[in-house]
Amino acid sequence: MPLRIGINALYLIPGGVGGTEIYLRSLLAALAQVDAANQYVVYTNRETEADLVPAAPNFLHVQTPVRAVNRPARILYEQTALPWRCRRDRIDVCLNPGFTAPLVAWCPQVTVIHDLQHKRHPEYFRWFDLQAWRMLVWGAVRRSAKLIAVSTATREDLQRYYGVKDAAVVEHGVDDRFFAVARERTRVEPLVLCVSTLHPHKNIERLVRVFARLAARRPELRLVLAGMKGLNTSPVEQLIASLGIASRVDLTGWIPREELYGYFRRAAVFVYPSTFEGFGMPVVEALAANVPLVCSNIDPLRGIVRHAAWLFDPEDEADMERAIERLLASDLPPGPNPAHEYSWTSAAQSTLRVLCAACTKRFPP
Repeated sequence: MPLRIGINALYLIPGGVGGTEIYLRSLLAALAQVDAANQYVVYTNRETEADLVPAAPNFLHVQTPVRAVNRPARILYEQTALPWRCRRDRIDVCLNPGFTAPLVAWCPQVTVIHDLQHKRHPEYFRWFDLQAWRMLVWGAVRRSAKLIAVSTATREDLQRYYGVKDAAVVEHGVDDRFFAVARERTRVEPLVLCVSTLHPHKNIERLVRVFARLAARRPELRLVLAGMKGLNTSPVEQLIASLGIASRVDLTGWIPREELYGYFRRAAVFVYPSTFEGFGMPVVEALAANVPLVCSNIDPLRGIVRHAAWLFDPEDEADMERAIERLLASDLPPGPNPAHEYSWTSAAQSTLRVLCAACTKRFPP
């Protein structure tokens, strides 16, 4: 008998939540391709248009009256009204793809945990945000029938901090368009590309200082920082101005995917200097686009790239600079490219298996 699967997309602010938006859009599109039997009810907020929901007969869009930009109101709605909507709509299992979940529900829940940064690096959070993250993620972990971790590193953190031993690892896929971009890379420019939200843990300030030194020796170089403007935007902008490189650096903010593909086509080097990641989707995108890649020597990034990128200590600017110089000198990494191992089809199939398994687990209201 087909399941009625609820999708809690209340957290999504288009252009405002970074990689978790790409994750949800890609996962829903892949679920529509692999599953025509089950029915999906996608609950969105007032900011999210119907284009999030695949145009498939087994997908239904329910736009709720809440606005996600008002986070307290969104959380309140999620905790109170959403369970009743799910019960009224006869939902058999609900997928929460954005960390949080209702504490009381009348159906099993599966929650996706992208990372536990609030546990690993609480210093990156404002005090009031940290308290909310602690409470809401704890509740989601305790009240979900099943948990999905997006990497082995995140699963290990779930066991370390919450004692969860059976979280399913479902890694992200990669947009097939990036493989086409690889074939279109015919006119590479002296462009250093970093796709990242401007949050403190993304380590962009170190990259900017490294680029300033490189640019002093290589006047042709440009740096493109493509991604959502986050909590560390002002310090990054001030640093760029103080180093006198504003004319050499582009901060794009959140941009349409077609524009992003254009940067991947032209980039000479892709740099990902993050100090902490739950997965690291831009790294897989760079691999798929066949852009020469350097990234931080941290988990899960080193497990993703293996020998297909030069790694550096993210806290060592000299090490980062040496790694970028190697690629600019056409010293390519020695290993095969693992990008084809990452598939949204595979991620959707694995997610569906977890949802089906959750329906067989007794879950008290």
